[in-house]
Amino acid sequence: MNEPILARHWLTLAAPKAAPAVATSTVLILGRIWNANGAEHSVGNAALMVVLTAGAATAGAFASTGCAGDPIIAGTAFATSGALALAGVAGYSDGASLPLLLWAVATAVAYGLAARYWRTDRREALAHDRDTDQRRTEQAHVERVEALRAGAQIEAARAGAAYAEQLATALITRATLPGYDPVQLTRAGLPELPVADGKYLTDL
Repeated sequence: MNEPILARHWLTLAAPKAAPAVATSTVLILGRIWNANGAEHSVGNAALMVVLTAGAATAGAFASTGCAGDPIIAGTAFATSGALALAGVAGYSDGASLPLLLWAVATAVAYGLAARYWRTDRREALAHDRDTDQRRTEQAHVERVEALRAGAQIEAARAGAAYAEQLATALITRATLPGYDPVQLTRAGLPELPVADGKYLTDL
């Protein structure tokens, strides 16, 4: 049975493509709001942002090295470090030129990293579709072969039943012919009819 084909909404298809730009834009907007509320004059907050950015970068470096390194944790840590750095620059810069430049760079880097995962997902999806189509083709071939085999068996059974019916009709018809005598046929050298319980089948 064929599976129903469901068309996904265009928002569902566009959401993953817009996610990197939405993320970097959100960080930029929050940084500029922070700047409007006097962030550039707060030394303590600036120091905290530097410490958090360095800590996230260090965590990403540790997570990406060694035999037990996890690429997901490393990517998350480096993304967090980049977001904190962008937020810090957007919050503590006097003008908007540098924050916008960093936003463009961060967005381009985010799309470059995301494109790698999108290609991997696309290859896996294509491989899954090919494997599914191959299994369906093989299953359909097996079903066709079994259907042909069952049809041949049914036709053979029908042919056997028709032959038996025709043979029985011929024997009955021959037995009703005038002057038919199986003993005379035997004496003439013709094949003897099969017997059951000592009687000729035609005499039953």
